[in-house]
Amino acid sequence: MAQLQDKVAIITGAARGLGRAYAEAMAREGAAIFACDVNSCDETVAAIVAMGGRAESAVTDIASMSSCTAMAEQAVSAFGKIDVLVNNAALYGGLKGARFEQLDEAQWDAVMNINVKGLWQCCKAVVDPMRAAGGGSIINISSLAAVYGLPYGMDYVASKAAVIGMTRAMARELGKDRIRVNAVAPSAVMTEGTEEFFGEKLEKAKQVIAAGQLIQRNLQTEDLTGTIVYLASDSSAFVTGQTHMVDGGSWFL
Repeated sequence: MAQLQDKVAIITGAARGLGRAYAEAMAREGAAIFACDVNSCDETVAAIVAMGGRAESAVTDIASMSSCTAMAEQAVSAFGKIDVLVNNAALYGGLKGARFEQLDEAQWDAVMNINVKGLWQCCKAVVDPMRAAGGGSIINISSLAAVYGLPYGMDYVASKAAVIGMTRAMARELGKDRIRVNAVAPSAVMTEGTEEFFGEKLEKAKQVIAAGQLIQRNLQTEDLTGTIVYLASDSSAFVTGQTHMVDGGSWFL
C-alpha cells in the first residue's frame, strides 16, 4: 500500500520548485494534496491529476492570518480533514545579500513576516483540524544556513534558525494531541530559487557547497522528497521535535 494512502496534506509554496516536488511525491504515495501559494498552483494540480492523484489548490498569502484560516477551511471542505502540513513557503530566491549591518530593513521585515510569522500562522490554522482528526504531522522547512551561519544572508539565516526553535517548542506543546512537529534542513537545492539567490555566483557556489559535503554532489529535489514522505507517514509515528539534516553530510546535529 502507498505510504500516504488516505492522508490529506497541505503544502505551502507549491507552485514551483521544492513545493511542487513535495506535492507530486506525496501524491504518488496516495495523499490528497491541497497546494497553496501566493501564485497559482494550477500546474501543480494538473500534474497530480494527470498521474491519477487527487489535488485542489488555493491562492494563499501566509502573511495574512485570515488567508491561512481560509486555506485550512478550504482543505477540510475539499477533503474532509487535514493530516499533514508542509510549511515550505518562504522568501529566498529574490533576497539581496549583504553584510549584516548593511541588510535592507524592509527586506529583513519581509523575511521575518513570511518565514517566521507566516509559518506560525499556518500552524495555528491547521492545529484544530488536526486535533479533530486525532493527530497529524507538521513538517517545517528550515535550512542548513541556520546551523552553518551563512554569511551575507543573516536575515534568511535568522528566520530559518527560528523555524528550528519553533519546531521544538510546538513539538513539546502538541505531543499530547498526537501532532508531531519536525523540521527538515537541506543544503542548497538545485531549484529556480537557488539559481535566483546565487545569481552569477551559482556555479562557484555549487562547487564550494559540494566540496564541503561527505557526499560531494549538489542536492536535487528527489533527494529531499523521501524525507518529507517519511515524516508525513506513519513510519515516523514516534518521531517529533527533530531537525533532519539533508545536506550530504556537511553538518551533524
